[in-house]
Amino acid sequence: MTESPDTKAADDEVCRRVKNGLKPERNGLAKSLYPRPCHERPSKNRCHTAEEEVYAASYDGRLYSRPFIEYFEETPMMVAVLTYMSYGILTIFGYVRDFLRHWKIERCHIASEKEEQKDFVPLYQDFENFYTRNIYMRIRDNWNRPICSVPGAKMDLMERATYDYNWTFEYTGWVVQDVINLGSYNYLGFAENTGPCADSAAEVTMKYGVGVASTRQEIGNLDRHEEMEKQVARFLGVESAMAFGMGFATNSMNIPALVGKGCLILSDELNHASLVLGARLSGSTIRVFKHNNMQSLEKLLREAIVHGQPRTHRPWKKILIVVEGIYSMEGSIVRLPEVIALKKRYRAYLYLDEAHSIGALGPRGRGVVDYFGLDPCDVDVMMGTFTKSFGAAGGYIAGKRELIEYLRSHSHSAVYATSMSPPVVEQIITSMKCIMGEDGTTIGSERLQQLAENTVYFRKRLREMGFIIYGNNDSPVVPMMLYMPAKIGAFGREMLKRNIGVVVVGFPATPIIESRARFCISAGHSKNMLDQSFR
Repeated sequence: MTESPDTKAADDEVCRRVKNGLKPERNGLAKSLYPRPCHERPSKNRCHTAEEEVYAASYDGRLYSRPFIEYFEETPMMVAVLTYMSYGILTIFGYVRDFLRHWKIERCHIASEKEEQKDFVPLYQDFENFYTRNIYMRIRDNWNRPICSVPGAKMDLMERATYDYNWTFEYTGWVVQDVINLGSYNYLGFAENTGPCADSAAEVTMKYGVGVASTRQEIGNLDRHEEMEKQVARFLGVESAMAFGMGFATNSMNIPALVGKGCLILSDELNHASLVLGARLSGSTIRVFKHNNMQSLEKLLREAIVHGQPRTHRPWKKILIVVEGIYSMEGSIVRLPEVIALKKRYRAYLYLDEAHSIGALGPRGRGVVDYFGLDPCDVDVMMGTFTKSFGAAGGYIAGKRELIEYLRSHSHSAVYATSMSPPVVEQIITSMKCIMGEDGTTIGSERLQQLAENTVYFRKRLREMGFIIYGNNDSPVVPMMLYMPAKIGAFGREMLKRNIGVVVVGFPATPIIESRARFCISAGHSKNMLDQSFR
């Protein structure tokens, strides 16, 4: 568990719930703990164990206006040993099966070079695909399930069967109806085919069509695009904003436009692949700090200021801190007040990815900045996506007007990408107006409240049942630990038998001993739906 300086009232509850409640580092120590500063450390008669006393500096308790509690429970030793043994056994069987495939005893489904290409540089790295061939294929049926309805609180799945151990699938012609959807990022329930958003999108489709067939710098800039960007800027409380057709490209194509050679990127170790790719494409020097660990971040900032660039020791042109609002695999929330304090102290820039937090956090749904009651101007680059809380597609960059004008002419995603589809734009505008209350209804505020209540209730029920869950109490992303590889497939299949659709995740997307199921809570879920998932 991690705690902010203002969580004194929660100490007794923590002692009861978590005996050794820390997520281990690779060396077995606690991953991170953020209690009081050194002069306020708890006395020895507290219930914290020696291993728990790993401290990271909290700069000012007044930075937090509310308790900030996150749970990261240590993997039990026996479970860790059994998990490693399970992967070991699977690996041994994998090598045996590869031996049988080599001698044509077992049929080989994998892609391989032709005989006349044997002397070429390998096109298919056989050994690198070992995990995919021998472990992933055993549980492949848990992913890529085709949906044949709106991915709302409930959905319909096309039933499929496999007769060659998940190498290929055949549709049976049956539909699994009314599956409770606990996997989609439909946080506010706007991914729907009825209601004001769907009606507005249909009306705009009749007027503008579906495609624009041009970039915005040519003849693909519609009045609806302009209105959407003004709406996003007002929603976030910043000077200007611009939108892109793909959330992943919003990160990967814009970071290289902001930083380059001679710049330093300080990236959280659990940042999304789009942020990692964007950082690598930029050509900047990249240094990684421990997840949500302000002590680790400050150490890197100090070293960057003191030593400068390698070899020349010249000052860095720019130092960019890259973090996420909600981390989609951990369910944790960035410690934004402390990040901003560090950013100001060392005069760095801050890039905040609010893909999962925008619309899902804060009393007004304005994301993690709203959640902590901070000034949006303290974040230099605000990024987010429309694919989750808004039920649409694409992403945005927001901030000062000078930043946006610069990106309009320097971002590859802005210059070369086709304009966003008009009905998608209208979905964004209408859903955002609902959240802001500009549609004349209380739909937005009611959904924000319902999402918050569902999140707290679902996490509470899981803890009461004894499951180990990660993340912040207010995060609608709820990872539940499974650990062993066999449980990944078994859990996904058994839940589907009970008409519940879930997402299961394992290595290499997570550490090898931290396989998990990831639930995404929605405002569209009723209490009855959530209760049904526990039966």
